[in-house]
Amino acid sequence: MSQLACRRVLLKLSGEALMGDEDYGIDPKIIGRLADEVIEARAAGAEIALVIGGGNIFRGAGLAAGGMDRVTGDQMGMLATVINALAMQDALEKRGGRARVMSAIKINDVCEDYIRRRAIRHLEKGRITIFAAGVGAPFFTTDSGAALRAIEIGADLLLKATKVDGVYDKDPKKHSDAVRFDSLTYDDVISRDLQVMDTAAFALARDSDLPLRIFDMSQPGVLLRILRGENIGTLVRGRG
Repeated sequence: MSQLACRRVLLKLSGEALMGDEDYGIDPKIIGRLADEVIEARAAGAEIALVIGGGNIFRGAGLAAGGMDRVTGDQMGMLATVINALAMQDALEKRGGRARVMSAIKINDVCEDYIRRRAIRHLEKGRITIFAAGVGAPFFTTDSGAALRAIEIGADLLLKATKVDGVYDKDPKKHSDAVRFDSLTYDDVISRDLQVMDTAAFALARDSDLPLRIFDMSQPGVLLRILRGENIGTLVRGRG
């Protein structure tokens, strides 16, 4: 077993990542493959927390753009993240993993309340811990929730899974000459307005000196390779 470069990590997945080729909801094949990746990394000795967005079901900002009250839309989005978290818990447990869902809003009949010390204890006991409902308040994205939870649990690294293999100077799907960065500072990302995560999440991670790696989750085995120290995707850290 190779030694891990990072022991405790938080993996941020978008809700859209669960859809696969579907137009809505959750593709069982996709969530199963993601669960396999997480189980493999946990078996290697990593302590893993997850945050999953809700965009495959509801996105608060999109609902607000359609005329819905923004607070109501964001509350619906929080509930969507709970649905995704429960689906991931089920996929992990079907593969022999031990998982807990912890919600920032009270929904005790289906999952635990988020309590920082209890979350850390779950991780120490080898349980994959899934944080749902963002930060429990409107106007904050799940990216911000992921950064906050990663800091609270003392994660060594925040991982942001995307559909591209890192951060580029412009959209690589639209520009063939787009250049990928191996590393950036948080100040670089904010000043260039690279928009891989929202600015509040970047600022929070920067102020707590939390390193962030942005990578393509579609490569089989990529999560464990990162945890073993391979330079995959783009590493963002420091103030510059």
